[in-house]
Amino acid sequence: MAAPIIRRAATSDAAAFARHMGEPAVQGGTLQLPYQSLELWQKRLGDHVAVTNGDLLLIAESDGELRGHASLSAFGTNVRRRHAVGLGIAVSTAAQGQGVGTALMAAVCDYADRWLGVLRIELQVYADNQIAIRLYRKFGFELEGTMRSHALRDGAYVDSLAMARLHPHPPTLPAR
Repeated sequence: MAAPIIRRAATSDAAAFARHMGEPAVQGGTLQLPYQSLELWQKRLGDHVAVTNGDLLLIAESDGELRGHASLSAFGTNVRRRHAVGLGIAVSTAAQGQGVGTALMAAVCDYADRWLGVLRIELQVYADNQIAIRLYRKFGFELEGTMRSHALRDGAYVDSLAMARLHPHPPTLPAR
C-alpha cells in the first residue's frame, strides 16, 4: 500500500464512505449502525461540506481507495464548550497497522492546535480497542474515565473510555 494522502472529504466520496463504514470491523468500532445507505452518506457528506464553523472531515486515500477517515466536530453552539472539539476516527481493516491512523491523527491534531486554537480534543473509545487506545496515547490523549455499559455492540453492552488531549503548547500573546 502506498503512503496515504490526507485530504478533506467531498460529497463525491459518499460511495467510498458507505463501503468503508460497511466493513463489519470498522462499523463495530464506532457508534454507527450497520446497513447504512449511499443516500445517507451523500446527505452526511453534503451537510458536512457545507459547515463553516471549523469542523473537519478528512480521509486517507491510498491506491485510489479510502483507507480511513477522521473528524473534528464542535460541541454545538454552547459558548462554554468553544474550547473543545470531539474526535472520531476509523481505519479500514486492510489498512490497519500501515500508518493510516497515525497520518490522520497527526493531521487532525495539527489542525486543532494550529488553526482552531482549541484547548481540548475529546474522544470515546471502546475499552477493548487496545490498538486505538495505543494510537491515542501516542498523540498525548489521557484516560479521563470509564463509561460502563456505554453502548450496545453486536448484542452486548460494552464499556467505553473517555479520553482527552490538552493542547501541548496553547497559543500565547506575542512579547511586547
